[in-house]
Amino acid sequence: MRVLIVKTSSMGDVVHALPAVSDLLRWRPDVVVDWVVEDAFASIPAMHRGVTQVHALKWRYWRKHLADQATWSAMREFRAQLRLHEYDLVIDLQGLVKSAFWGRQAHGPLAGYDRLSLREPLAAYFYQQHAAVSRSLGAVTRCRQLVAAHMNYDVPTAPADFGLRLHHHHAWAVPGPYAVLIPGASRPEKNWPADRWQVVAQTLAAQGLTPVVFWGSSSQAQQAQTLAASCQGLVPPFLSVAQAASVLARAQLVVGLDTGFSHLAAALGRPTLAIYCDHDPGLAGLTGSNWVRSVGGKQQVPALDSVLSLLAQHMAAA
Repeated sequence: MRVLIVKTSSMGDVVHALPAVSDLLRWRPDVVVDWVVEDAFASIPAMHRGVTQVHALKWRYWRKHLADQATWSAMREFRAQLRLHEYDLVIDLQGLVKSAFWGRQAHGPLAGYDRLSLREPLAAYFYQQHAAVSRSLGAVTRCRQLVAAHMNYDVPTAPADFGLRLHHHHAWAVPGPYAVLIPGASRPEKNWPADRWQVVAQTLAAQGLTPVVFWGSSSQAQQAQTLAASCQGLVPPFLSVAQAASVLARAQLVVGLDTGFSHLAAALGRPTLAIYCDHDPGLAGLTGSNWVRSVGGKQQVPALDSVLSLLAQHMAAA
């Protein structure tokens, strides 16, 4: 049996879908699982021990260049690659019109949420099979329930298994114990005040952990340098997702905003604290096998004392 998972973006959403594959393969170890994902995040499903082939989609680029002939040629090539296999089932875990559209390009019946379970109900018209999954559930649980419903097994009660295995991209190493800080986000609404980051970094440094500050853009690079200078921290060069995963996996602690790397750190089993300033963590909070905490919420910027208190509790227990 061959199953295609469609979960294209963003990084945290792709991470949230991984346990559903682990559940499926625990029930049917003989199933071959492939995955459609945005090119920038292709290394994440590739790290899952049960994913056979990753189809890297470049929709984020293509949609901005639809007037170019090269774009249509690339989309036709991607569709041809997707159709090299016959799939017994294609499961759209994204639940958007764009993901449903690309799911329909594969050979095989397309399954997804029912209309009432979707943020974009129009996507349901693309599906041949539908399942009701409450929108009030967390992201990881929704993915696990949808795959279980379409593959006809009971939703496992065991904790989420992200199934990650590292390919050891040791492009950058840190001597001694360290903590990773992720103070940059894709939207300014997600940011936490810089002076509070400095206190957190200095607190961790006082505990003997070298602060390692991640960044993802030129503006974030300057922010990272300023933060590192305040605490004798380190700033890595630009890291690919796979390289960043290798650094995260060896960290003693990770403190980040509501970003994909924070969710990846938790999935890798690292103690992780996520700071939410523009989103409710109830539906997309951190999930992991180690100590994880999500603090803040929609227009609820966490106080510095709240963050320091949680870190103190963890360090005392550790």
